[in-house]
Amino acid sequence: MLFFGLLDTYLMIYILAAIVPAIVLLVMVYRKDKVEPEPVGLIMSLIGFGILAALISIVLETLAEKLLPVFIRPDNPYYTIFFAFLGVAVIEEGTKFFFLGKRTWRDWNFNYSFDGIVYAVSVSLGFAAFENVGYVFNYGLTVAPTRAVLAIPGHMSFAIFMGLFYGKAKAAADRQEHSLCVFYNILAYVSAVFCHGVYDSCAMIGTEKSQVVFLIFVIAMFIVAFTTIQLESKHDHRV
Repeated sequence: MLFFGLLDTYLMIYILAAIVPAIVLLVMVYRKDKVEPEPVGLIMSLIGFGILAALISIVLETLAEKLLPVFIRPDNPYYTIFFAFLGVAVIEEGTKFFFLGKRTWRDWNFNYSFDGIVYAVSVSLGFAAFENVGYVFNYGLTVAPTRAVLAIPGHMSFAIFMGLFYGKAKAAADRQEHSLCVFYNILAYVSAVFCHGVYDSCAMIGTEKSQVVFLIFVIAMFIVAFTTIQLESKHDHRV
């Protein structure tokens, strides 16, 4: 009994270390939705879709890892960048964006501009929490602090940009401005892919120069993302 009790405690510590940073950030963003907070049930469903997006991404990334060398040799100096964008960012942000739209585009709760950010962050942090559980169990608690400071806020930042333009797309759709709606939806996806791709490229290359670029990029991205949350929350309006 003592063994199983210790095992349960061990598992709980690992799980909490993996998911608490995502929960903290999600609560922070949710509390910024001051005009008309979203139903908890909707947020929970989006977290679930984020987990589903992570599972599908694992399959697609495995396929990409096998297919990409057919088109570009692994010894090509640009292979890592291609893989970071096409093998990771395009896939992960694509699955997130798909389920984001599937669940919320026609939901009657989607009636304020800041809702787009809340929805995108919910999906992305569900994704990030699930992914983080895998990292913590595979590599141990030593990776938890670094991922709590970089990877989890990184996923949230990608989602903030996605959600910002997703909300603008919804507003354009409600005004019957279909071309502008398409433009903003494309921008929502591309902005998240770009940020994710640059983040992963620098992290994967691992040279001294790439680490410097990574640090500068992450700091700038976090500043812009957190500033965006503050401004969009303050100027929230009906779509």
